[in-house]
Amino acid sequence: MSVKGYTGKIIQELHNNAQYLEDRQLSELVEAIIQARHIFVAGAGRSGVAIKGFANRLMHLGCSVSIVGDITNPHTGEGDLLIIGSGSGETDSLISLSEKAKKSQVKVALITMDPESTIGKLSDVCVVLPGVSPKVNNQMAGIKSIQPMGSAFEQISFLTYDGIILELMNRMDETSDTMFERHANLE
Repeated sequence: MSVKGYTGKIIQELHNNAQYLEDRQLSELVEAIIQARHIFVAGAGRSGVAIKGFANRLMHLGCSVSIVGDITNPHTGEGDLLIIGSGSGETDSLISLSEKAKKSQVKVALITMDPESTIGKLSDVCVVLPGVSPKVNNQMAGIKSIQPMGSAFEQISFLTYDGIILELMNRMDETSDTMFERHANLE
């Protein structure tokens, strides 16, 4: 098979997997974002790359947002939201962040394949996305992928984050033009 053929198969996988998204879970996350005083995001590996892209768009929307680990992070407290992207929900460093957030009365939202994971059980909001990974025990039935490791989850995460941004744009009366006014100009 050619690269073009593989790419077509990946796009078809993502199209098929999108049917498993739960509107109720996504609406809960959208509401939590709108209500948050400050938003923190965290993830590891490729899931971390995807959630950093999400943070960038949240900033373009005018949200107060930080990437955990950045030296400019503010102090956390009640009214804040920590959004974690973790396919397994079992990454040690992210479990520790979730526990610290809960102690600081920070609401925790998880984007994951496994709602029964350690972080899933700690979270206030849990968005379950389809995917396949050797690190996940409680995967959705019927989900298959030609891709290695957690690629299918990481890709649907990125697309779901963009879908959330579109819903937030609608709810917050933002446009691409108003968001672009917040785009970095020191590049």
